[in-house]
Amino acid sequence: MKTSLPPLGWLRTFEAAARHLSFTGAANDLNMTQSAVSQQIKGLESHLGKTLFHRRPRALELTPTGTTYLPVVREAFRTLTNGTRAISGSQKNVVQVQCNMSFAVQWLSPRLGRFYDAHPDVLLNISTEIWEPRDMAEGADVEIRFSLGLADTVRGELLHRDHYYPVCAPDYAVTLTELHQHRLFDCSNLMANFPAWAEDQGLPWPNPPVSYATTYMACLPAVAAGAGLGLAHDILVSDLIRQGQLIAPFDHRAPVPEAYYLLLSPQAEHAPGAQAFANWLRAEMAQDDCGGKAWPKAFKRTPQAHPDN
Repeated sequence: MKTSLPPLGWLRTFEAAARHLSFTGAANDLNMTQSAVSQQIKGLESHLGKTLFHRRPRALELTPTGTTYLPVVREAFRTLTNGTRAISGSQKNVVQVQCNMSFAVQWLSPRLGRFYDAHPDVLLNISTEIWEPRDMAEGADVEIRFSLGLADTVRGELLHRDHYYPVCAPDYAVTLTELHQHRLFDCSNLMANFPAWAEDQGLPWPNPPVSYATTYMACLPAVAAGAGLGLAHDILVSDLIRQGQLIAPFDHRAPVPEAYYLLLSPQAEHAPGAQAFANWLRAEMAQDDCGGKAWPKAFKRTPQAHPDN
Protein backbone atom coordinates (compact mmCIF):
# COMPACT_ATOMS: atom_id res chain seq x y z
CA MET A 1 0.00 0.00 0.00
CA LYS A 2 1.35 3.44 -0.93
CA THR A 3 2.05 5.81 1.95
CA SER A 4 3.05 8.87 -0.10
CA LEU A 5 0.50 11.64 -0.47
CA PRO A 6 -1.21 12.01 -3.86
CA PRO A 7 -0.65 15.26 -5.81
CA LEU A 8 -2.53 18.22 -4.34
CA GLY A 9 -4.16 18.92 -7.71
CA TRP A 10 -5.72 15.47 -7.76
CA LEU A 11 -7.22 16.06 -4.34
CA ARG A 12 -8.69 19.41 -5.36
CA THR A 13 -10.17 17.80 -8.46
CA PHE A 14 -11.69 15.04 -6.33
CA GLU A 15 -13.27 17.61 -3.97
CA ALA A 16 -14.76 19.56 -6.88
CA ALA A 17 -16.11 16.43 -8.58
CA ALA A 18 -17.61 15.24 -5.28
CA ARG A 19 -19.19 18.64 -4.64
CA HIS A 20 -20.86 18.71 -8.06
CA LEU A 21 -21.20 14.94 -8.48
CA SER A 22 -20.13 15.71 -12.02
CA PHE A 23 -16.81 15.74 -13.88
CA THR A 24 -18.18 18.50 -16.09
CA GLY A 25 -19.08 20.65 -13.09
CA ALA A 26 -15.62 20.13 -11.63
CA ALA A 27 -14.04 21.02 -14.97
CA ASN A 28 -15.97 24.31 -15.08
CA ASP A 29 -14.90 25.12 -11.52
CA LEU A 30 -11.26 24.36 -12.11
CA ASN A 31 -10.96 25.69 -15.67
CA MET A 32 -10.02 22.25 -16.95
CA THR A 33 -11.41 19.93 -19.58
CA GLN A 34 -13.77 17.16 -18.58
CA SER A 35 -11.25 14.67 -19.89
CA ALA A 36 -8.49 16.10 -17.68
CA VAL A 37 -10.74 15.84 -14.63
CA SER A 38 -11.54 12.23 -15.46
CA GLN A 39 -7.85 11.39 -15.88
CA GLN A 40 -6.93 13.00 -12.55
CA ILE A 41 -9.66 11.08 -10.74
CA LYS A 42 -8.42 7.85 -12.32
CA GLY A 43 -4.90 8.76 -11.21
CA LEU A 44 -6.06 9.37 -7.65
CA GLU A 45 -8.02 6.12 -7.57
CA SER A 46 -4.99 4.24 -8.87
CA HIS A 47 -2.78 5.90 -6.25
CA LEU A 48 -5.16 4.95 -3.44
CA GLY A 49 -6.00 1.54 -4.81
CA LYS A 50 -9.67 2.35 -4.22
CA THR A 51 -12.62 3.45 -6.35
CA LEU A 52 -13.98 6.84 -5.30
CA PHE A 53 -16.95 7.21 -7.68
CA HIS A 54 -19.58 5.00 -9.24
CA ARG A 55 -19.91 6.20 -12.85
CA ARG A 56 -23.66 6.25 -13.49
CA PRO A 57 -25.14 7.01 -16.95
CA ARG A 58 -26.14 10.56 -16.03
CA ALA A 59 -24.35 11.33 -12.79
CA LEU A 60 -21.62 10.36 -10.39
CA GLU A 61 -22.15 8.70 -7.04
CA LEU A 62 -19.59 8.53 -4.27
CA THR A 63 -18.53 5.06 -3.20
CA PRO A 64 -18.30 4.32 0.55
CA THR A 65 -14.55 5.01 0.22
CA GLY A 66 -15.22 8.34 -1.50
CA THR A 67 -17.77 9.31 1.14
CA THR A 68 -15.24 8.58 3.89
CA TYR A 69 -12.36 10.34 2.13
CA LEU A 70 -14.23 13.53 1.17
CA PRO A 71 -14.46 15.17 4.65
CA VAL A 72 -10.77 14.33 5.21
CA VAL A 73 -9.78 16.13 2.01
CA ARG A 74 -12.02 19.12 2.77
CA GLU A 75 -10.66 19.49 6.27
CA ALA A 76 -7.10 19.32 4.92
CA PHE A 77 -7.80 22.14 2.45
CA ARG A 78 -9.52 24.14 5.18
CA THR A 79 -6.46 23.77 7.41
CA LEU A 80 -4.16 24.80 4.57
CA THR A 81 -6.31 27.83 3.77
CA ASN A 82 -6.42 29.04 7.36
CA GLY A 83 -2.70 28.38 7.87
CA THR A 84 -1.82 30.26 4.70
CA ARG A 85 -3.88 33.24 5.81
CA ALA A 86 -2.08 33.29 9.15
CA ILE A 87 1.40 33.01 7.61
CA SER A 88 0.73 35.57 4.89
CA GLY A 89 -0.53 38.11 7.39
CA SER A 90 -4.03 38.37 5.91
CA GLN A 91 -6.35 40.74 7.72
CA LYS A 92 -7.99 39.09 10.70
CA ASN A 93 -11.25 40.87 9.82
CA VAL A 94 -11.53 39.42 6.31
CA VAL A 95 -14.56 37.11 6.39
CA GLN A 96 -15.21 34.46 3.73
CA VAL A 97 -18.98 34.19 3.24
CA GLN A 98 -20.77 31.39 1.39
CA CYS A 99 -24.46 31.56 0.40
CA ASN A 100 -26.72 30.78 -2.52
CA MET A 101 -26.90 33.20 -5.43
CA SER A 102 -30.52 34.31 -4.93
CA PHE A 103 -29.96 35.13 -1.26
CA ALA A 104 -26.79 37.06 -2.09
CA VAL A 105 -28.41 39.15 -4.83
CA GLN A 106 -31.90 39.72 -3.42
CA TRP A 107 -31.25 40.02 0.33
CA LEU A 108 -27.60 40.32 1.31
CA SER A 109 -26.19 42.73 -1.28
CA PRO A 110 -28.83 45.46 -0.82
CA ARG A 111 -28.03 45.47 2.93
CA LEU A 112 -24.23 45.46 2.72
CA GLY A 113 -24.10 49.23 3.07
CA ARG A 114 -25.70 48.96 6.51
CA PHE A 115 -23.22 46.29 7.52
CA TYR A 116 -20.19 48.31 6.42
CA ASP A 117 -21.55 51.42 8.11
CA ALA A 118 -21.65 49.48 11.38
CA HIS A 119 -18.40 47.54 10.80
CA PRO A 120 -16.06 49.55 8.53
CA ASP A 121 -13.06 47.46 9.61
CA VAL A 122 -14.54 44.16 8.34
CA LEU A 123 -14.15 43.01 4.73
CA LEU A 124 -16.54 40.40 3.32
CA ASN A 125 -15.57 38.09 0.46
CA ILE A 126 -18.79 36.55 -0.85
CA SER A 127 -18.90 33.27 -2.76
CA THR A 128 -22.16 32.02 -4.26
CA GLU A 129 -23.45 28.60 -5.28
CA ILE A 130 -26.68 27.68 -7.02
CA TRP A 131 -27.08 24.80 -4.60
CA GLU A 132 -25.49 24.61 -1.20
CA PRO A 133 -22.69 22.08 -0.49
CA ARG A 134 -23.41 19.15 1.75
CA ASP A 135 -20.76 20.17 4.27
CA MET A 136 -19.32 23.51 5.29
CA ALA A 137 -18.02 25.13 2.12
CA GLU A 138 -14.27 24.88 1.70
CA GLY A 139 -12.53 28.00 3.04
CA ALA A 140 -15.78 29.61 4.25
CA ASP A 141 -15.88 31.32 7.64
CA VAL A 142 -19.63 31.94 7.58
CA GLU A 143 -22.23 30.11 5.50
CA ILE A 144 -25.92 30.88 5.06
CA ARG A 145 -27.58 27.67 3.90
CA PHE A 146 -31.14 27.20 2.58
CA SER A 147 -32.04 23.62 3.41
CA LEU A 148 -34.61 21.28 4.93
CA GLY A 149 -32.22 20.78 7.82
CA LEU A 150 -28.63 20.16 8.79
CA ALA A 151 -26.90 16.80 8.95
CA ASP A 152 -25.81 15.59 12.37
CA THR A 153 -22.20 16.16 11.32
CA VAL A 154 -22.81 19.86 10.55
CA ARG A 155 -22.78 22.47 13.30
CA GLY A 156 -25.18 25.34 12.74
CA GLU A 157 -28.22 27.23 13.96
CA LEU A 158 -31.63 28.07 12.57
CA LEU A 159 -31.48 31.61 11.23
CA HIS A 160 -34.87 32.23 9.63
CA ARG A 161 -38.08 30.48 8.57
CA ASP A 162 -40.10 32.02 5.78
CA HIS A 163 -43.43 32.00 3.92
CA TYR A 164 -43.99 31.62 0.17
CA TYR A 165 -46.65 32.71 -2.31
CA PRO A 166 -47.17 33.64 -5.99
CA VAL A 167 -45.90 37.00 -7.22
CA CYS A 168 -46.36 38.89 -10.47
CA ALA A 169 -45.83 42.28 -12.10
CA PRO A 170 -48.05 45.07 -10.70
CA ASP A 171 -50.13 45.37 -13.89
CA TYR A 172 -50.47 41.62 -14.46
CA ALA A 173 -54.14 40.50 -14.46
CA VAL A 174 -54.88 37.22 -12.67
CA THR A 175 -57.55 35.68 -10.45
CA LEU A 176 -57.13 32.81 -8.03
CA THR A 177 -59.46 30.49 -9.94
CA GLU A 178 -57.56 31.13 -13.18
CA LEU A 179 -54.07 30.86 -11.70
CA HIS A 180 -53.38 27.46 -13.26
CA GLN A 181 -54.14 28.85 -16.73
CA HIS A 182 -51.22 31.29 -16.62
CA ARG A 183 -47.55 30.81 -17.37
CA LEU A 184 -45.87 29.78 -14.12
CA PHE A 185 -42.21 30.04 -13.06
CA ASP A 186 -40.53 28.31 -10.14
CA CYS A 187 -37.20 27.15 -8.75
CA SER A 188 -36.64 23.41 -9.15
CA ASN A 189 -36.13 20.76 -6.47
CA LEU A 190 -37.84 22.64 -3.64
CA MET A 191 -40.78 21.47 -1.53
CA ALA A 192 -42.24 24.99 -1.55
CA ASN A 193 -43.82 24.69 -5.00
CA PHE A 194 -47.06 25.59 -6.76
CA PRO A 195 -48.91 22.29 -6.08
CA ALA A 196 -47.93 22.47 -2.39
CA TRP A 197 -49.10 26.08 -2.12
CA ALA A 198 -52.43 25.23 -3.77
CA GLU A 199 -52.92 22.19 -1.54
CA ASP A 200 -52.11 24.20 1.60
CA GLN A 201 -55.14 26.42 1.01
CA GLY A 202 -57.43 23.72 -0.37
CA LEU A 203 -57.31 24.93 -3.96
CA PRO A 204 -58.04 22.31 -6.66
CA TRP A 205 -54.91 22.01 -8.75
CA PRO A 206 -54.98 20.35 -12.19
CA ASN A 207 -51.15 20.16 -12.24
CA PRO A 208 -50.43 22.63 -15.06
CA PRO A 209 -46.97 22.85 -16.64
CA VAL A 210 -44.42 24.98 -14.77
CA SER A 211 -41.21 26.48 -16.17
CA TYR A 212 -38.44 25.52 -13.72
CA ALA A 213 -34.98 27.03 -13.28
CA THR A 214 -32.12 26.03 -10.99
CA THR A 215 -32.12 29.46 -9.34
CA TYR A 216 -34.75 32.07 -8.54
CA MET A 217 -32.53 34.57 -10.30
CA ALA A 218 -33.64 33.09 -13.62
CA CYS A 219 -37.34 33.28 -12.65
CA LEU A 220 -37.91 36.60 -10.91
CA PRO A 221 -36.76 38.90 -13.76
CA ALA A 222 -39.16 37.14 -16.15
CA VAL A 223 -41.99 37.55 -13.66
CA ALA A 224 -41.19 41.23 -13.05
CA ALA A 225 -41.25 41.75 -16.83
CA GLY A 226 -44.82 40.42 -17.00
CA ALA A 227 -44.13 36.97 -18.46
CA GLY A 228 -46.29 35.20 -15.88
CA LEU A 229 -46.39 34.37 -12.18
CA GLY A 230 -43.58 33.07 -10.03
CA LEU A 231 -43.42 31.45 -6.65
CA ALA A 232 -41.02 32.89 -4.10
CA HIS A 233 -40.58 33.55 -0.39
CA ASP A 234 -40.32 36.72 1.70
CA ILE A 235 -36.53 36.87 1.90
CA LEU A 236 -36.24 37.01 -1.88
CA VAL A 237 -39.14 39.27 -2.89
CA SER A 238 -40.19 41.49 0.04
CA ASP A 239 -37.82 44.26 -1.10
CA LEU A 240 -39.02 43.95 -4.71
CA ILE A 241 -42.61 44.22 -3.52
CA ARG A 242 -41.89 47.29 -1.41
CA GLN A 243 -40.14 48.87 -4.40
CA GLY A 244 -43.19 48.25 -6.59
CA GLN A 245 -41.49 45.81 -8.98
CA LEU A 246 -43.66 42.88 -7.90
CA ILE A 247 -46.92 42.28 -6.05
CA ALA A 248 -48.38 39.30 -4.23
CA PRO A 249 -51.89 39.12 -5.75
CA PHE A 250 -53.37 36.62 -3.26
CA ASP A 251 -53.71 36.62 0.52
CA HIS A 252 -52.55 33.09 1.20
CA ARG A 253 -48.98 32.57 2.41
CA ALA A 254 -47.70 29.09 3.21
CA PRO A 255 -44.77 28.16 5.49
CA VAL A 256 -41.62 27.17 3.60
CA PRO A 257 -40.48 23.63 4.54
CA GLU A 258 -36.87 24.68 3.96
CA ALA A 259 -35.21 27.28 6.19
CA TYR A 260 -32.11 29.44 6.35
CA TYR A 261 -29.33 28.17 8.60
CA LEU A 262 -26.20 29.90 9.86
CA LEU A 263 -22.96 27.91 9.94
CA LEU A 264 -19.65 29.09 11.37
CA SER A 265 -16.33 27.34 10.89
CA PRO A 266 -14.39 26.47 14.08
CA GLN A 267 -11.95 29.29 13.35
CA ALA A 268 -14.76 31.81 12.82
CA GLU A 269 -16.16 31.14 16.28
CA HIS A 270 -13.19 33.09 17.67
CA ALA A 271 -12.75 35.64 14.86
CA PRO A 272 -14.09 39.15 15.63
CA GLY A 273 -15.01 39.90 12.01
CA ALA A 274 -16.95 36.67 11.54
CA GLN A 275 -18.72 37.12 14.86
CA ALA A 276 -19.65 40.69 13.93
CA PHE A 277 -21.12 39.51 10.62
CA ALA A 278 -23.01 36.62 12.25
CA ASN A 279 -24.51 38.92 14.89
CA TRP A 280 -25.47 41.44 12.21
CA LEU A 281 -27.18 38.69 10.21
CA ARG A 282 -29.21 37.62 13.26
CA ALA A 283 -30.28 41.20 13.95
CA GLU A 284 -31.18 41.96 10.33
CA MET A 285 -33.18 38.76 10.01
CA ALA A 286 -35.10 39.57 13.19
CA GLN A 287 -35.81 43.10 11.94
CA ASP A 288 -36.97 41.92 8.51
CA ASP A 289 -38.96 38.95 9.77
CA CYS A 290 -42.41 38.97 8.16
CA GLY A 291 -43.34 35.51 9.46
CA GLY A 292 -45.89 36.51 12.08
CA LYS A 293 -46.62 40.07 11.00
CA ALA A 294 -49.24 41.64 8.77
CA TRP A 295 -48.20 42.35 5.21
CA PRO A 296 -47.39 45.90 4.20
CA LYS A 297 -50.13 47.33 1.95
CA ALA A 298 -47.77 47.13 -1.02
CA PHE A 299 -47.75 43.36 -0.81
CA LYS A 300 -51.07 42.96 -2.60
CA ARG A 301 -53.49 44.77 -4.86
CA THR A 302 -56.32 46.80 -3.45
CA PRO A 303 -59.81 45.23 -3.74
CA GLN A 304 -60.78 47.83 -6.36
CA ALA A 305 -57.85 46.87 -8.59
CA HIS A 306 -58.43 43.16 -8.15
CA PRO A 307 -62.03 42.31 -7.12
CA ASP A 308 -61.45 38.55 -6.93
CA ASN A 309 -59.04 38.92 -3.96
